[in-house]
Amino acid sequence: MSYLNTLIFGIYPYIALVVMIIGTWARYDHGQFTWKAHSSQILRKKNMVLASVLFHVGILVIFFGHLVGLLTPHFMYEPFMTAGTKQVMAIVVGGIAGVMCLVGGAMLAYRRLTDPRISASSTFADNMIIVVLVVQVALGLATILPTLGHLDGATMLQLAGWAQAIFTFQGGAAEYLVGVHWIYKLHMFLGLTIFVLFPFTRLVHMLSVPLEYFGRKYQVVRKRA
Repeated sequence: MSYLNTLIFGIYPYIALVVMIIGTWARYDHGQFTWKAHSSQILRKKNMVLASVLFHVGILVIFFGHLVGLLTPHFMYEPFMTAGTKQVMAIVVGGIAGVMCLVGGAMLAYRRLTDPRISASSTFADNMIIVVLVVQVALGLATILPTLGHLDGATMLQLAGWAQAIFTFQGGAAEYLVGVHWIYKLHMFLGLTIFVLFPFTRLVHMLSVPLEYFGRKYQVVRKRA
């Protein structure tokens, strides 16, 4: 089990990050025409706006919450916030965002899998990634249950220690997760797998920021004679 823990949480994270970085670069370099979200709104608009807003707002809050929560060193917030307080905040904010994301994602997945017109225009990757994301959010919400049993923030410090050790290339990162509940580990493993899938799905549109739009030339429109 020690070897498996090291393989999944000490080695696999770097494999996932390398695949994501190189795969994303290769796709942008060789397949820019596929670099889009493949919106299906034109095929059916019913419930699309509500589902999309719930999903995207929820997932953005979750993403930046994880980014700040896991990668911010403990000493930076320790003077004004205990680990336990931070954990309660994560439960409340993450729980609300998670429910929003889960409801919106489930609506989008149901729409994509059951609507004949949308199913016909969807690829395997389209269907797979929305299902994976919904499962991942559900796992994230499931971690709240064991978290409520210990609100001292100890587990959060372990998870943050692991993430910071990975991103600073420290040895023995997997040791931070020894004794951590299996539901956290399953959630983390699927999260790493999403990094692997990232370059091969519509998720790449997350990296597209239309900065050129703000510096574009005005379009001259003339009335017909």
